[in-house]
Parts: sequence; C-alpha cells; structure tokens
Amino acid sequence: MTSATPLSDNLRLVLKLLSMSAAKLASELAVDKSVVSRWLNGSVQPSAHNLSRLSAFVAGHLAGFRALDWERTPDSLAERFGADPLATANLRAAPPSDGLSFDIWDQMVSATALRGRAYEGFFRSTRPHPRSPGRYLHEWEMVRRDENGLLRLRMGSAEAKVSGWIVPLQGLIYIVAAESNSGTMMFGIFNGVGASRVEVFDGLVLLPAHDLGRSPMATAMLCERVGDLSGDREADDRRYEELASQSPIALAGSIPAPVEAHLVRDFGPEQLAKGGELLLTLSLLHTMARGPYDEKLPPPAKL
Repeated sequence: MTSATPLSDNLRLVLKLLSMSAAKLASELAVDKSVVSRWLNGSVQPSAHNLSRLSAFVAGHLAGFRALDWERTPDSLAERFGADPLATANLRAAPPSDGLSFDIWDQMVSATALRGRAYEGFFRSTRPHPRSPGRYLHEWEMVRRDENGLLRLRMGSAEAKVSGWIVPLQGLIYIVAAESNSGTMMFGIFNGVGASRVEVFDGLVLLPAHDLGRSPMATAMLCERVGDLSGDREADDRRYEELASQSPIALAGSIPAPVEAHLVRDFGPEQLAKGGELLLTLSLLHTMARGPYDEKLPPPAKL
C-alpha cells in the first residue's frame, strides 16, 4: 500500500480532490501561504506538529483519514477518497497552479520569468473614492514571485485585504485577486512597462461597489513603487502587514492635480462628440506608467 511517493505530490492531489487552493489551506491552518507553497513544491516537509494538524484537517473532509494515509500511492489515495484512479491521472499531471487553470499557463509562466522581476516590490495604489467625490483611496501592495512561477499579489488597507496574481502578458498586466472574508473578487488590466524596474503602472480595475446590490464598478487606478523587497520573506511579510494596516482614506489635498485629472475623467456619448472617449480608457497615449528614468510623474515619498 505504501510507496516512496513524495508527500508534496499527495498533498497536491488531495487539494485537487477537495477543490481547495493552497491559499485556502493556509488560511484554515493559520500558516503563511508561502509555507504551504513550500510543502507543495517539496522544498520543505511539514513538521510533525503541522503534519498532525494537516491530517486532522483532511479528516474533517474524509472521515478516518490518518497521517499514515500520506504514505499511500496516488492511486490508493484517490481510492481512499472514493475517486477513480484513472480519472485523477490528469489531476496529478496538471501544474500546481493553486486553482488557476488556463490554456495559456505556459505563456503566463514564461512571460513572468522574463518580466516578473521588474514588478517585484512594494507599491501604493490610488483610486477615486466611490462614495465621496473629490476624495481618494490608497491600498498597499506587495508583489513577489511565488513558487509556481507567477507573481503573487497581496493588496490591502486597514479595511480589507485581497490576494491573487499579477501576470505581465503581451505588453499588459492582468490582475486576478479575491478577498476571502467577503468572497468578492477584483480584476484588473494595466499598462505594462518595458523597463527593467517598474516605478509606476496604471490601468482599470473591476470590483463590486458598496451599494446594496454590490453593483459591478470600474475605476482607474495608479500604482507607485514605495519600496523594494529585502529578500527575507518573513521580513517582507511583516513590512507588508505594516503598510496594509493604514487607513485607506487619502488625506485631503494630498493627491497631485495631474494624478486627479488622470484618475477622474469624463467619458460617454457627449465626450465622444467633443473628441473625447466613449468608454473609460487609460490608453498608452496618456499613461503615467514608467520605469526609473521617465520624468512623467515624480516618485512618491518612500514609506
């Protein structure tokens, strides 16, 4: 019954059989997502204490599951869950994408390998306040390469935090993120930067409004670098938590006039007739995205 199957292989299979992401498992076990990622890629084995907690968690979904079950072959483990071993072969062959499943997965990973380093670091975003005209919101982001080859995004403030992925692809930056407590998601498309170090990038995000119906809302957003990663993952995690503990409300009068004009713009049929935009767009013609040597926008004060 037993085999030399690495625990990491069986853990990936169990997560897929449970339709559970690594981030969800980390949340359930109250450990950092990077810890679970290292379990999944086999670089670190769970301690005896964590293995016991992990087994107890799985037992909550599969009665009678024990630590010894991690030593089963993948086929035997699939049968333990009542799954057809042949039907789970594709699950075992699939990349450990933490819930992401795209036909262009290889393109996403290879593009990140080429351009990802330029986006790693700490950023502060600015967007219009959806309920207070003339006011603005800040969130703080940490962007860091994850073990699956993509850029992990952690973004938030004292009011809410989201996590997800940033994918630099075909000259653009795509964002998919979720807030686990409320179950809401955020999607973004931003202008990419060709420099080896990205200082500022801008684009549009789609997220639910705070009205009764949680209406879909699109808004412009500007992200400015405020710091670099130290290389110490735990120290960087602490730095992010410090930044993201701040109030999201920007101080009155603190947003430069060019940024205000960039983020809040008129569009629609009347503006189109005047030579403006029909749809909300942040085109390359007007982007503030830049690398370190572009003088379009003064850098924000380092936090």
